[in-house]
Amino acid sequence: MPRRLDQPPPWPHAPTHLLDASGIYFVTASTHLKQHFFREPARLEVLHRGLLTITSEFGWRLEAWAVFSNHYHFVAKTPPNAKDAESLPRLIRALHGPLSRWINKLDGVSDRQVWHNYWETLLTHRTSYFARLNYTHHNAVKHGLVKVAREYPWCSARWFEQETAPAMVRAISRFKTDRMKVEDDFRQCFKTSKGERKKLYSRVG
Repeated sequence: MPRRLDQPPPWPHAPTHLLDASGIYFVTASTHLKQHFFREPARLEVLHRGLLTITSEFGWRLEAWAVFSNHYHFVAKTPPNAKDAESLPRLIRALHGPLSRWINKLDGVSDRQVWHNYWETLLTHRTSYFARLNYTHHNAVKHGLVKVAREYPWCSARWFEQETAPAMVRAISRFKTDRMKVEDDFRQCFKTSKGERKKLYSRVG
């Protein structure tokens, strides 16, 4: 499971905008001790592709996502006809297991713990749903990695702007996120240059 860098990732379809009984979740996962195991563009690319691939394979519909050197967030809808989110733990294991082995092999270590934990929140109110969409799309800006969210290659902001009506993009961007309680105290050490972003966009855009 990591795919070759020259293979296009399985981009999801345009986002939905209404909650329903099947459930939409906001998920955050952290590396062990918040270490920056994915601190290089190539590593971020593998984590990014892995997240898109595994969620698609498990039937979860991504609404927003953001991947960083020591954590990630995503907003996703449970699979069609699912009564609950019982597949989420298996999804996380299917993502984290191969990535842990790949990173440890890359670093020449064995049996090192790579991932710490993950947190999920069921979004039952329209306001909390839209606020977390906005939060996730613009998380790279919050961490000081870019000035404009769509310039960060490993998040959904650029995709969201391309696939969503401008009026909806503007409406979501107005939802406040400053009062949200999110596990997101992560110190960033990796920033991308404009040249690196342009190079990566030529592969994933």
